[in-house]
Amino acid sequence: MTPSQLRAFAAVVRLGSVKQAAAELGVTEAAVSLHVGQLRKELGDKLFGRTAAGLAFTPGGLRLASRAAELLGLQDRTVLEVRQAGHGRRLLRVAASSLFAEHAAPGLIELFAGRADDLDVEMSLHSPRDFATLLHTRAFDVAIGPRPAVIDDGLTGKPFLNYQVIAVASPEHPMAKVQASVHELRQQTWLLGPSAATEVGLVSQIIRRLNVPEDHQEIFQNHAAALEETKRGRGISLAVSFAVAQNLTAGDLKRVAGAGLHGEGVWSILTLADRSASPVAAELARFITTPRATQAMLRGTGVTRGRFKPSIHVTLWS
Repeated sequence: MTPSQLRAFAAVVRLGSVKQAAAELGVTEAAVSLHVGQLRKELGDKLFGRTAAGLAFTPGGLRLASRAAELLGLQDRTVLEVRQAGHGRRLLRVAASSLFAEHAAPGLIELFAGRADDLDVEMSLHSPRDFATLLHTRAFDVAIGPRPAVIDDGLTGKPFLNYQVIAVASPEHPMAKVQASVHELRQQTWLLGPSAATEVGLVSQIIRRLNVPEDHQEIFQNHAAALEETKRGRGISLAVSFAVAQNLTAGDLKRVAGAGLHGEGVWSILTLADRSASPVAAELARFITTPRATQAMLRGTGVTRGRFKPSIHVTLWS
């Protein structure tokens, strides 16, 4: 099996069409069919057939589809590692939930990467529902955020930080002055970060529990922007308690009292199980439970940007 054959087959599986796969790969349909035919011959399996409803994959074809994504991810990872090693660098790729990425990741990554001059860290946002696929295909080395409901035997999950989500508003907002009822809360404008748009996590759970209508929800590109609008009295926001502690003390925000406005969660770090995880991923999994790491996530490292050498690339939208 060659990478070109696997890439062609993976595209057919993902798109459900030889024609679309050829267009995506920038080759002819005949080239895609040739690659698939070579796989069929080598593996002794039809892999898939055409039906009136589209392509129907054999059990062997479905198994190959899963392995193809993993093998291609491993190939890309190997190429990247070789190039990085050639320049004397190591790379750690982190997939993170939006709430963790914005409030806890900066201090953690700065402290962790600052321990080694040869380490680069790249982080981007992903739904926790995609964590397993991202790790198994080796698109990322670690995934951090709410623990998925089900973790297969190929992954290892380790909880490392408890957190709370609370409702806040400006001191002048009507809901900041009363014990709000569920009915009153549903009528308010909710100013939310990107975590509200996912189905996993405390923010979306609280919004669903209150049954807030979609037209009463405004979702911002990041949670900080939502909080700034909240301070101006435009609505209610859900925030991580340690992230707004100073605002509450200063009186810029006030906690909203009411049923169903509080949630407690745990962030976990996921890696490939056993020895499949990269050494730097295993190192982060050990480091993230230390007191220094916890302090950095809650308060930041205290290291100024000018003194920070390793490059950190944070992409807020994947």
